[in-house]
Amino acid sequence: MTQTFAIDLLYWRDIKQTGIVFGSLLLLLFSLTQFSVVSVVAYLALAGLSATISFRIYKSVLQAVQKTDEGHPFKAYLEMEMNLSQDQIQKYTDCLQLYVNSTVKELRRLFLVQDLVDSLKFAVLMWLLTYVGALFNGLTLLIMAVVSMFTLPVVYDKYQAQIDQYLGLVRTHINTVVAKIQAKIPGAKRKAE
Repeated sequence: MTQTFAIDLLYWRDIKQTGIVFGSLLLLLFSLTQFSVVSVVAYLALAGLSATISFRIYKSVLQAVQKTDEGHPFKAYLEMEMNLSQDQIQKYTDCLQLYVNSTVKELRRLFLVQDLVDSLKFAVLMWLLTYVGALFNGLTLLIMAVVSMFTLPVVYDKYQAQIDQYLGLVRTHINTVVAKIQAKIPGAKRKAE
C-alpha cells in the first residue's frame, strides 16, 4: 500500500494530495536554507501547538456556550494505538541491516580494488562529486532531488518513446567508449555477460 501511495504521489494522480506533499517538502527545505534545523523544528512545533491549543480552546468555549458535553476534541486521536509491534521493528531492522551490509560489502570491494575498472569508475565518480560539492551544498542538491522526484516521472511518462530513443544512443556511445578504454588498460578485460 505504501509503495502504491508513493507512486500515486510521484505521478500526480491525486493533484491536491501531491501538491500538499510537494509544497510542504519544498517549504521545509527552503526554510532549512534560511534557518537552522533546530529553529525550523521549533517553529513547526510551535505552529502545530498553536493550532491544536486554539482548536481545543475554541471547542471548550463552544461547549460552554451551547451547554453540551462533547468531551475532548482530540479524544479519538488520543485513544488511537500508535505503537510499533515487535514484528514491525524486526522487519525494518532486518531491511536496514541488509542495506548496510550490502553497502559495506560494495565499498570494501571498491576501496580494496577487487576489480580495477569498477574502482576507477568509483574514483571518477568521487572526483566529479568534488566539483558538484564545490558548486552546490547538500541542501540545494536535496531540493533539486525533490523537484526532480516530482517532475521526472511525469515527463518520462509523457515522452517515454523519445527519451528511450536518445538514452539508447547515449548508452551505445558510452559502451563503445568504455570498451575502447578497457581494451587499452592491461588486466581490465571486459566481463563475460
